[in-house]
Amino acid sequence: MSLKKALEKLKTGTHSNPASDDESGITSPKTNGTAAPVPASPRSSGIFGRSRASGEFKRNSGTFDRKDIASTSDSRSSLDYHKADSPRGSGIFHRRNDSPSRSQTFPSKTSLSHHGTHSPIRAVKEKLHIGDASSSESDLPLNREGEPMSRNQLKKHEKQAAWEERKKEIIEREKEVEKRRKELEEQAEKELTPEQKAKYGIVPPNSYAGAWKHEQRADIRTLTAKDVGKEVVFRARIHHLRKMSAKFVFFVFRQQTGTIQGVLVEHADITKYMLYWAEHLEAESVVLVKGILQEPQSKQGEVTGASIHDVEISVHELHVEASVTETLPFNVYEAEVSQKDIDEEIARHDHKEGQTRVRIADRTRLTNRVIDLRTTTSQGIFRIQSGICHFFRTHLDSEGFIEIHTPKLQGGATESGASVFKVEYFGRGAFLAQSPQLAKQMSISADFGKVYEIGAVFRAENSNTYRHLTEYTGLDLEMAIDEHYHEVLRTLDRTFKAIFTGIYQRFRPEIEIVKRQFPHEDLVWLDETPIIPFAEAIRMLNESGWKDEDGNSLDENEDMGTRDEVQLGRVIKEKLGTDYYVLDKFPVNARPFYAMPDPNNPEVTNSFDIFLRGQEILSGGQRIHDAQMLLDKMERLKVDPKTMEDYIQGFEWGAPPHGGGGIGLERILMLLLNLGNIRHASMFPRDPKSLPERPVIKQLRHPDASTMHPPWEGTDRAAAGLDFQPIEKLIANYGDATNTSWLEPRTEIWRDDFTGAAVGFVPQDGFAITVGDPLCHVSQYLKTMTGYLKYIKKERNLKPLWLLVGSDAEEVLATKFNWRTFSVVSEQRVDPAHNPAVNDADIQRKIRHAEREGVKIIDYPIGTPIPDELKKKLDARVQDWLHNRKGRQVHLTNIRPWQDMEHRQYHFAQTPDGTVAAFVAMAQLSPDHGWQVKYSLDFPGAPSGSIEQIVTHALKVVAQGGATSVTFGGGASSRFTPGHNVKGTRVKVLSRAYHAIATELRLTNKTEFREKLGAVDDPSYICYPPHGLGPMAVKAILNFFEDDD
Repeated sequence: MSLKKALEKLKTGTHSNPASDDESGITSPKTNGTAAPVPASPRSSGIFGRSRASGEFKRNSGTFDRKDIASTSDSRSSLDYHKADSPRGSGIFHRRNDSPSRSQTFPSKTSLSHHGTHSPIRAVKEKLHIGDASSSESDLPLNREGEPMSRNQLKKHEKQAAWEERKKEIIEREKEVEKRRKELEEQAEKELTPEQKAKYGIVPPNSYAGAWKHEQRADIRTLTAKDVGKEVVFRARIHHLRKMSAKFVFFVFRQQTGTIQGVLVEHADITKYMLYWAEHLEAESVVLVKGILQEPQSKQGEVTGASIHDVEISVHELHVEASVTETLPFNVYEAEVSQKDIDEEIARHDHKEGQTRVRIADRTRLTNRVIDLRTTTSQGIFRIQSGICHFFRTHLDSEGFIEIHTPKLQGGATESGASVFKVEYFGRGAFLAQSPQLAKQMSISADFGKVYEIGAVFRAENSNTYRHLTEYTGLDLEMAIDEHYHEVLRTLDRTFKAIFTGIYQRFRPEIEIVKRQFPHEDLVWLDETPIIPFAEAIRMLNESGWKDEDGNSLDENEDMGTRDEVQLGRVIKEKLGTDYYVLDKFPVNARPFYAMPDPNNPEVTNSFDIFLRGQEILSGGQRIHDAQMLLDKMERLKVDPKTMEDYIQGFEWGAPPHGGGGIGLERILMLLLNLGNIRHASMFPRDPKSLPERPVIKQLRHPDASTMHPPWEGTDRAAAGLDFQPIEKLIANYGDATNTSWLEPRTEIWRDDFTGAAVGFVPQDGFAITVGDPLCHVSQYLKTMTGYLKYIKKERNLKPLWLLVGSDAEEVLATKFNWRTFSVVSEQRVDPAHNPAVNDADIQRKIRHAEREGVKIIDYPIGTPIPDELKKKLDARVQDWLHNRKGRQVHLTNIRPWQDMEHRQYHFAQTPDGTVAAFVAMAQLSPDHGWQVKYSLDFPGAPSGSIEQIVTHALKVVAQGGATSVTFGGGASSRFTPGHNVKGTRVKVLSRAYHAIATELRLTNKTEFREKLGAVDDPSYICYPPHGLGPMAVKAILNFFEDDD
């Protein structure tokens, strides 16, 4: 079990006593988090099975079979059965121990013995000096058999008692809270006057068509100390609230880019009932506030936690206009945390490890864009973006330009057919405009003289970089030229400087807000903008010692790459002291077909780029306006004139000399504010990963147990008297191998009241250990996980950890909840219809040997009853196998052959005398995941080759039924792989620890049999919230996987 070992290696301190799993409280899993007491029977894997020698890491394989490190040649297995009422089992192959004729060339897959009296986990603990291995049994209480309890039984007993006590406290606390709420509501109804009741409450949604009061609403950004004593009314969001006492609540109200502190104090008509109601409001609720402005009452004499420092509001009335009905992945208060805030907090002398605030990752912000757009930083960014458009428009209006609006659906590609989006247009092809270039030029041909446009531009470039979008806003202009194409350049230069000047004069408060999240220096530009020939700029780079990626000097006739441009910006800033400059005379092969060539040098063009902080923000120049010259150029460049007949016709009818340029709004905004990623400059960014394909809703094995269309759809489930969908059917509809471990009694099942979606978890040392994906359709993951996490944190007061989830669930946890993720294990799947083992000489030789020994395989497909006599035979053989064990295992599930028989397919290998030699149980999973080899047991005395014969036969049978995927469980990865939001020092520490353990314990030795079956790795992820994988979490995970004594 690579995860357990990695965590064990990292763990420090002693091992706390886990809670009890005593059998006395065994019940079935309960819905909506109702506790299912844990049995004293040993746990077995439902998650992992692996050998120390082979590195097998089996997710929900039915066992954790492990081998002693020193015994790498022993391929057999055993299981201690002395304390279990029900046997535990293997996930894949269980090898017998006593057959001298057994070939050693076919190693065990998951069940390998551990020789000696100590468990493997304990051996590692002792080696690492973790915990206390000594104990005295003289004073131990007795178990049900009258024998002294083992140390682990005692720990479980104590754990169960502690959990029952905690559960009782939680229930009592919830009852007290609900009782208190009802009592206060009843008292308020009786005691308050109508005037007092009117001070607070929820505004009905349809309340905005009554009497129009024309009540003046305040903009909190304009409030100052001069307004002290005034009564104000404003709408805002609750940015943050903090209960100081039963009579005093602090608020921070947010209104776009401004925040103001509010205080609610019990006095006069502001009753204790109002305070109780207010302190339970959710952050981000939209409220209508009425109150009196007053001087801050703090010791500092000013408010430090809001943007308005010299005044605060004493709240007299508070009404909710829009409630938060869904749990937020993060709130704006959390999203406002900057790197500077984190650094300052860490530097404080009283800082405690693990209590640092967390900066929300960019991906999480962009995935939850609406919340991120509420932040003062985003509010500032898009006000500045609006300002750029405003100054662009007003300046060009002042120079006599006309604003035009050109179509975005075109009959041909504007520039390059490779980067154009094709769309269906009434049965024929069309394209989304790559730019308004051609339409602008036709406007000049139509004698509009000077035109500009602000509109959408589409580029089908599969570039997932920080500076590219597939849809952006273009600021384009085109104008007739009188004498020199630099008339266009000078017009653009004046326009940019008007934009820069206007932004810094009008939007200084917004710029300072943005600087808190994105620190940067103000832009520097010169009165006389440097215009540098392209060839000269290349020489400047070469002279500075700059080389291309191959170590060569740059070519003056080739375009620059992004890294070259950025370096040139540094050189020019150092030499000329400006962030803003122009490169002129670009080479012909770096420009489109319509660029006018230089009359004196045909190798360059009358074209230019304008740069900001070392990156291009505009490309422009003179266009070819002569029809014949244009046709000749198109012919040389293999551009088909037939695709641009309307465009060419405009020049054939006569067009004046002209030129222009195009600005990327998002790029100039990104560079101006040093945002680092162009997606922050786009309200709803579109890149190649946007608009993901919606998951297909496949035919379910049990349509009556759908979560998309639950049985009570359209009605209230409780009122209709309908039960939730059975967990067994949900597993067959949506589950993977890991989910089958939820059938164990210790697992509690939370259910979504609306869909019936399920999440299984085990309370462990204050944590909710959740294993596997939610049981629902992938499209429901977000809402299901949101509801589950809210329940775990608010109702159960547990800290969540989520282990062994697939990529879809990992994506939701990482991007929606800002969780950290990594992978050290992969589910190992095979395609049973394309089984390479069929052609493997060694495996086929063993199978032939078993056949010669007379081994026959009996199949019992799903739904076929199994004779009681055969069940008894198998139970007896399992007992033989268990008693033959010599070591201990770590388990999540027990061997329960007859559990959920509705979704099991059975295969028995029998010798001529009727003895069961080997056994395989196949568990039916979702249509996407196919089948799991739930149990595969090779019993003592079985002829050699029996296990190979029955496993390959079982794969063949499910393949004939149309299955395309079978899981053999998980295997340890060769390296630690970061997922989302894990970087820097944490990656190095975890990676180094995992590598050391994996090397020492040989976790990554892949088993020969899985290789021969063509196993493919499907990564599984470990997910935890920020600061969620500290020592206590590690301890909880270790206790969760604790083996029995």
